[in-house]
Amino acid sequence: MFPLTAVVAGLALLLMGNIAGLFYAYSVSVIPGLNASRADHAVAAMRQINVKILNPVFFASFIGAPLVAAVAGVLLLGSGQRGAAMFFFAATAVYVLGAFVPTAIVNVPLNNALLAAGEVADPARAAQVWAEFAPKWAPWNHLRTVASCAGLLLTGAALFVWAGNR
Repeated sequence: MFPLTAVVAGLALLLMGNIAGLFYAYSVSVIPGLNASRADHAVAAMRQINVKILNPVFFASFIGAPLVAAVAGVLLLGSGQRGAAMFFFAATAVYVLGAFVPTAIVNVPLNNALLAAGEVADPARAAQVWAEFAPKWAPWNHLRTVASCAGLLLTGAALFVWAGNR
């Protein structure tokens, strides 16, 4: 059972790292860069980003991170590694509550509203559309960043605890 648990635990770490890095990149570069652009360019770019991010590689990390972390917790719990398992379960909970849920209830609806605005050529209308989007979207992304980074740290802690108990 050790090899399976090791692969699942390592995969959980990788997926948590992927998604934490993605949200972090939005917080420190994508949104600030778009905010520094003309509003019509920012709207057009973000609309394309929102379309292109819906791909299997993204979903593997976004959905896979909590699922694989939970599986790692179950495997570790089954092998008597309660402490490490609890860290994996905590990583799952923090990620789901702080990143997955806000994505579903805030960021995705804002993305959909941006897509529904269509092509915006008029500078004044573009400024209005961007002003309705970015100031609401960005703080929730910061929360997703913090939560996914916390999930990553908890996943690392789980591996550390597990290694110390072997």
